[in-house]
Amino acid sequence: MVAGELDDRGVVTVCAACGQKNRLAYGRLGDTSRCGQCKRELPPPAAPVEVARSADFDRLVASASVPVVVDYWAPWCGPCRMVAPELQKVAARQAGRLLIVKVNTDVLADLGERFQIRSIPTLAVFAGGREIARTAGARPADEIEAFIESAVSSAGTRERETHA
Repeated sequence: MVAGELDDRGVVTVCAACGQKNRLAYGRLGDTSRCGQCKRELPPPAAPVEVARSADFDRLVASASVPVVVDYWAPWCGPCRMVAPELQKVAARQAGRLLIVKVNTDVLADLGERFQIRSIPTLAVFAGGREIARTAGARPADEIEAFIESAVSSAGTRERETHA
């Protein structure tokens, strides 16, 4: 299951109440949003979002208000298929606190090359427009969440130390 899609300004989702498409702006992914038509609250993305274009990926990581966890994968990869349901769990449990996106390295080979992805699945965490951590291999949801928490905490500590 994939939630929404990326465009040049945000994550496009469909309101469960009325069916209206709505854009959750990259810079406000952690904020509460309302449907433009029925005004009901829109939940944050609670499933991974597939990246279709490299330009959308670049805009997302440059301006996202929450950490972005990137799953570099390919459809032929057995371990990638094993980690997919675990990422679903993480996306659901961490909705509004982070965004998980999937980058198919067969389709977006330029991203795989640019970020020197040598094995899949590889998970990378981006915050503040830059990659802050990376790990390779399949693992359960609890370990993925621990990896993300450690990455975000370490990045926050480094940020505070540079501004002290």
